[in-house]
Amino acid sequence: MSNKNFDVVVIGAGPGGYIAAIRAAQLGFSVACIDEWANEKGGPAPGGTCTNVGCIPSKALLQSSEHFEHAGHAFKEHGIDVAGLSLNLGQMLKRKNNVVKQNNDGILYLFKKNKVTFFHGRGAFAGAAGAEGYPIEITGPTIETISAKQVIVATGSNARALPGAPFDEKLILSNTGALAIEAVPAKLGVIGAGVIGLEMGSVWRRLGADVTVLEGLPQFLGAVDEQVAKEAHKLFTKQGLKISLGVKVDSVTAGDNSVTVKYTDDKGTATEAVFDKLIVSIGRTPNTIGLGLEKAGLQLDERGFIAVDGDCKTNLPGVWAIGDVVRGPMLAHKAEEEGVAVAERIAGQHGHTNFDTIPWVIYTSPEIAWVGKTEQQLKAAGTAYKSGSFPFLANGRARALGDTSGFVKFLADATTDEILGVHIVGPMASELISEAVVAMEFKASAEDIARICHAHPSLSEATKEAALAIDKRTLNF
Repeated sequence: MSNKNFDVVVIGAGPGGYIAAIRAAQLGFSVACIDEWANEKGGPAPGGTCTNVGCIPSKALLQSSEHFEHAGHAFKEHGIDVAGLSLNLGQMLKRKNNVVKQNNDGILYLFKKNKVTFFHGRGAFAGAAGAEGYPIEITGPTIETISAKQVIVATGSNARALPGAPFDEKLILSNTGALAIEAVPAKLGVIGAGVIGLEMGSVWRRLGADVTVLEGLPQFLGAVDEQVAKEAHKLFTKQGLKISLGVKVDSVTAGDNSVTVKYTDDKGTATEAVFDKLIVSIGRTPNTIGLGLEKAGLQLDERGFIAVDGDCKTNLPGVWAIGDVVRGPMLAHKAEEEGVAVAERIAGQHGHTNFDTIPWVIYTSPEIAWVGKTEQQLKAAGTAYKSGSFPFLANGRARALGDTSGFVKFLADATTDEILGVHIVGPMASELISEAVVAMEFKASAEDIARICHAHPSLSEATKEAALAIDKRTLNF
């Protein structure tokens, strides 16, 4: 076999793509992965949106901005006096970029370790399948064509722009521009109170911006458990985020140095706001541009996603699609699980992806994390359930950390006690939710968690206590 013909070709090296390529190589296939992301020097930057302008750099800035806020407001309580506190935003952004590069380099190392052939450029179908499989054209420094019997499309998604207000990444920003603002804006507008909007709004508020969040839906975080959403709204408002719900944006106009947003509020009042920068985070669209789908005959669904079945198979034999470019939650870890599952299905194994136990996280402060059904979903379905919660205010480790906001909430079947959902708002929720994911994957009951010994003092004790609360027998509240 020449180096132009592979068993498996993966288009896209985001979380789904690079993981799929590595797992396929582990299973003994000859694998190529194609990705066009480039760093500032034009070199390869695998990792997709997540690594380059999403999950990784946003967490770096969230961490840095939280340190800055703690130094300015929380250290004094700990007996730490900070004189002359100042912000070096350039260094903060440099650190963020270094974190991104470390992840880019790590993926390239993993490709080499697992003998995955990497091509830097844009991959696209060049035609229908032939004797050697599907021809895939790579447009990079040069144009070349490779082929494979099995192709995995993992091209991710793009930020959705407001009609009539395209991203210029200077005044009207997507997540890309929101991560690279060179000076803290005095007034920052955010359209969309979802994950990206709240995380980026939190970063720049901590660093000194006056942040206004405009959300079209009448309720805050509509996909989140209602009790958690109400608590989060209260805490974010107390921190200084100005959140307006039920807003209808009428127009967005970029000037020389500012952006004017005209909108109608939830009472029907016409309002105008002028911002130094505007972040638009109203969702994402599947990235199928330039993939040559029509040349291969690959079908899209009515929403523009690549159409797949429950196993991520497309309408073409030997062609699969995973991650943000297909149905399901647009989450990096969902893409990873699908990537592993598809590689194993190609090998004749039984890949496993359970959408019901995929955790969701919003990395604000406090963090929000959940898995399974919300209380409103259970009510709508007519499911008989029990609820139990425990506040971090009564948790010894949270008191020692100085962060007692929020709570852990369990929802369990009223008859069987099987855990149906776990919802957390509070410190380190992103880490605590994993116990709930494991429990639900193994069909555990709330009593199972209540009977497990948890380290003391630890935040995880709040999880045990919330499970105990299902039976109204908490020990510390």
